[in-house]
Amino acid sequence: MGKSKFKPGIIITIIIILIILIVAFFGFRPFIPFLAGESQRGPQGWGGGGAAPRVATAVRVHTVERGNIENSVVVNGDVQVVNQVSIFPTVGGRITETFFSVGDTVRQGTVVAMVDPSRPGQIFSQSPVESTIGGTVLRAPVNVGDTVTAQTTILVVGDLSSLMIETHVPERFSNAARRGLNANVTLEALPGEVFRAVVDEVSPVLDPSSRTVRILLRFQGRMDARIRAGMFATISLVTNTRQNVAIIPRSAIINTYNSRIVFVVDDQNTALRREITLGLESEDMVEVLSGLELGDRVVVAGQNFLTDGETVRIVE
Repeated sequence: MGKSKFKPGIIITIIIILIILIVAFFGFRPFIPFLAGESQRGPQGWGGGGAAPRVATAVRVHTVERGNIENSVVVNGDVQVVNQVSIFPTVGGRITETFFSVGDTVRQGTVVAMVDPSRPGQIFSQSPVESTIGGTVLRAPVNVGDTVTAQTTILVVGDLSSLMIETHVPERFSNAARRGLNANVTLEALPGEVFRAVVDEVSPVLDPSSRTVRILLRFQGRMDARIRAGMFATISLVTNTRQNVAIIPRSAIINTYNSRIVFVVDDQNTALRREITLGLESEDMVEVLSGLELGDRVVVAGQNFLTDGETVRIVE
């Protein structure tokens, strides 16, 4: 069998030469047009028309206008019966009759149950148990045959015609909680609806374990029959209100280390950086004290990558 004409060293040398030629060809390709005399390629080419113009940034704007703004504290609470009492017997003994169940309506002074105080070898007259208030039976924890004492609850009766909301305000907001303070209430059972309420009672002391202040709110206007005791409520306490002031959406503001800035779009669609001073702040809007004028178009979307003096394109 004959030997190969090519030696390994020659093959390696050929490969190295091919690699050098490939690198040299592709490495000098950007200069080929110049070598060919094509030194001018137009405004976006190689020869000197400058870089391609930057595409205008798309932004959304909001016009500075006058409006009302409310500063609020949001807490959770529960709907409760304003007047709710437990009915007790005057003597201990055995329940022989009950006349009402949960959901029934009773009047003040109505007999709700009978208790037999008799003991073995002793017979006494049955003792009636009367309701001390009028309202609706909320709980009926005893049944006929149960043995009760003078401290046993026979019925729990409440006046459902007037409900209140109990909540607890954190200590840092305790000074803002005061009687007569307005509030907006939403209920989990009635989504999308807002009910007006007012603070009716504020505890004079803080709960030492939770560091909160207990407050009670009553609903304003006619009581909605759909609202029931025990419903979970979200309460927005309106601690301060300003009317007819310059307001902008909170989304327009860029927070820096020691200032608040926004971008305003002028008539030439140029974004201009403005430092502003804020007043009251709500969940969605803020009051502007200085730095903007009524009618200014403030960027509310797309402003995070803008620079002062940059051209923008307004979109709806």
